[in-house]
Amino acid sequence: MYVQRIGKRPAPMVADFDQQIADGIVHVLTVSGEVVGFIVFYARDDHLHLENVAVRPDFQGMGYGVQLIKFAEKVAGEQGIQAIELYTNAKMTENLRLYPYLGYTEIGRWHEDGFNRVFFRKELPVQMNSG
Repeated sequence: MYVQRIGKRPAPMVADFDQQIADGIVHVLTVSGEVVGFIVFYARDDHLHLENVAVRPDFQGMGYGVQLIKFAEKVAGEQGIQAIELYTNAKMTENLRLYPYLGYTEIGRWHEDGFNRVFFRKELPVQMNSG
């Protein structure tokens, strides 16, 4: 559906997954031993960059995408990273509703790498270590 909507394969569909796995930035969600989705993220500058979130079509609408995003937020907090940034395609209307619902603020829209992208950022609460 994304190819039809955007007019070409979105960037995450053509990513070098072998390299991302080797870099340790792909995290897989399983339910009862079955892969239902994955998320790709890594530290960049002053934030955690959320590169890709995907849930199998037969598991969509069950909260797994949100669970994956919350996992990235947890990891960011554990690493002392105080913000997450991401982008989505301007034609992904579901994402344009989801990210603000999860507390992400739109920080810009521009054409990049042949795509019309919408950029979001979420400031994370500072985690205090108990000692």
